[in-house]
Amino acid sequence: MSSAVTETEESVRSSALTPLKLVGLMCVFLALCLDVGALMSPAWVTADDQYYLSLWESCWKPASTDKWQCSSTLGSDWQIVTLALLLGGGALVLMSFLVVLVAVCIGTRWRFYGPVAFMLFATVVLQTCSLVLYPIKFIESINLKIYHEFNWGYGLAWGGTIFSFGAGVLYCLNPKSYEVYY
Repeated sequence: MSSAVTETEESVRSSALTPLKLVGLMCVFLALCLDVGALMSPAWVTADDQYYLSLWESCWKPASTDKWQCSSTLGSDWQIVTLALLLGGGALVLMSFLVVLVAVCIGTRWRFYGPVAFMLFATVVLQTCSLVLYPIKFIESINLKIYHEFNWGYGLAWGGTIFSFGAGVLYCLNPKSYEVYY
């Protein structure tokens, strides 16, 4: 009797795609989209209509002219580290998404849950470090005398981090505990 249950559990684990794993796949996809949006965003920090800062460039508009002046942000160590951590996290999210897609297509999903969860939690660590570092170093190194705020690009990066964490939790759930019921 126990071998019949074990065979049934094994066939369910390798064939059924549970709703939680589908939600995990959607979370990974959303995290990937949000990470790409954050990396491409021109607005991580804005100040009135005179200044904006992205991960790639810093632009300001002098009061005497209507033309924007821009310079690369890749000359500052903390901005390079922030960008490298976000790119590393984004690469891990992309790899996680591809692994989950391949696992869904070949039908041996349960074998990939652990590595995907590990990659997603590594993403959360990398991106959280960068998202905590960014405002601290920004306030320390850039002295704006006007009101400034962290804008939607910074928020997208936090959103990607949160969705990565959610997907990691979903892929950590033990398939033996609940997949038999599906």
